[in-house]
Amino acid sequence: MPPERQLVTQLLQQWGSGNKAALDELMPIVYEQLRKLASKCLRAERPDHTLRATALVNEAYLRLVDADVAWEDRVHFFAVSARLLRRILIDHAKALKRDKRGGGAEKVELDEAVLVGPQATGGILELDEALQRLSAHDQRKGALVELLFFGGLTYDEAAAALEISPATVHRELTMAKAWLYRELSHGLS
Repeated sequence: MPPERQLVTQLLQQWGSGNKAALDELMPIVYEQLRKLASKCLRAERPDHTLRATALVNEAYLRLVDADVAWEDRVHFFAVSARLLRRILIDHAKALKRDKRGGGAEKVELDEAVLVGPQATGGILELDEALQRLSAHDQRKGALVELLFFGGLTYDEAAAALEISPATVHRELTMAKAWLYRELSHGLS
């Protein structure tokens, strides 16, 4: 295991044992990776998304600090972080759909209001619903998509987290992508 990965695992375990100084040392090491994950998640969002990668990471940090988790290692940390980033994006999307926030009405500039035509809708809520259905159908495939897409884990790291082989990761991911494509395609028709 590379020294940085070992250091992250050691700091996580120290933090889990109550050493608050370990958290202060850990965050600068994992911050850039969390920011990359947040940026990756936001790339799949609409261009006018109000949440930025830094704000997403800061929100995740606040929730991670309060989390009561027995950290196993670096992979476990990023798996939990992936779920947390996904949850934050979903909560944000749901908040925007509430009536007091416009009930999901699309914001349109005055110049654009004269343009008429269907626009593809979709986003994190539809993906979340499809992932929930996938997880209900096959929990491992749902977890795999979450780890790879939201967690940014490599095939080998996801395989280790799920205790399966990298070949199984590839095979399961292929099936999960096809399943999600079908589910999301039917929602657009």
